[in-house]
Amino acid sequence: MLKAVERKIEQYIIDLDEPEILGLYAKLPVGKRLRAKLILRIAGSNLRVVKTAAIVEMIHAASLLHDDVIDDADVRRNKPSINALYGNKTAIMFGDILYSKGFFELGEIDPKIAQIISNAVVQLSLGELRDVSLSQSFTTNKDAYLKMIYQKTASLIEASAESAALLAGKKPEPYRIYGRNLGLAFQMIDDILDITSDSATLGKPALHDFEEGKTTLPYIYLYEKLDTTEQEKFKFMHGKKLKKNEQEWIKVQMKNHKIIEQSYAEAKALIDEAITLMSTEGEDALSTIAKEMIERDF
Repeated sequence: MLKAVERKIEQYIIDLDEPEILGLYAKLPVGKRLRAKLILRIAGSNLRVVKTAAIVEMIHAASLLHDDVIDDADVRRNKPSINALYGNKTAIMFGDILYSKGFFELGEIDPKIAQIISNAVVQLSLGELRDVSLSQSFTTNKDAYLKMIYQKTASLIEASAESAALLAGKKPEPYRIYGRNLGLAFQMIDDILDITSDSATLGKPALHDFEEGKTTLPYIYLYEKLDTTEQEKFKFMHGKKLKKNEQEWIKVQMKNHKIIEQSYAEAKALIDEAITLMSTEGEDALSTIAKEMIERDF
């Protein structure tokens, strides 16, 4: 039913009656459609469900357009980003149009669901701001990191699962927790892949997060394991364009201290909890989506 979601998104774009927007949409790389898959898996495939999935994916696409501007990203999934092709102003306004169209269509679904998804977008925006603030300096505050990734990534996945449960007439609380865990684990794995994957696989430069000034979970754990001299060296490299030998030093330290394993274990614990929770609800099929969160290379 993902094809139905794609058709609905295209219809929403066509409804705008603006050829320029249709052209910009054609340049957007199609992602994993995780949120749409989650909604369809929980709630089925009637028209309201398909519309909700399409709206959530439009909102997600809008957030990525803004994210690429904030991060000065030239590439998105191995393709030139919209801001790289047409400039920041066009990317921001295109994102605003997708947000606005999504909220407009959301009003026809259900007031409660509109409230849940709208609140997630508020959290997402707060998360973007927190991410920028945290990138100003090196931080070892794990709680601040977890709050940021909840807001920026997990909140919309959480809202997708909860909304789907309401559409299907199911108890929303277990699905809300399931979605939250998926979102947190998804971002943790993204942060790990930024270190372990090559640039071609990632669709962006490796160790890009660290060079941007971000302090993700692996870097927090690594800092805790280094001695004082190494910590100072590590902090000095943060937020700078890394030389090849500096990249290698970080990766060697990660390997020596088993940082990737430690970070992966934390993500896996969240996924295991999500799978167990859904098993108690008789939703064993949802374990496949959960496993996809931690068994991926991009």
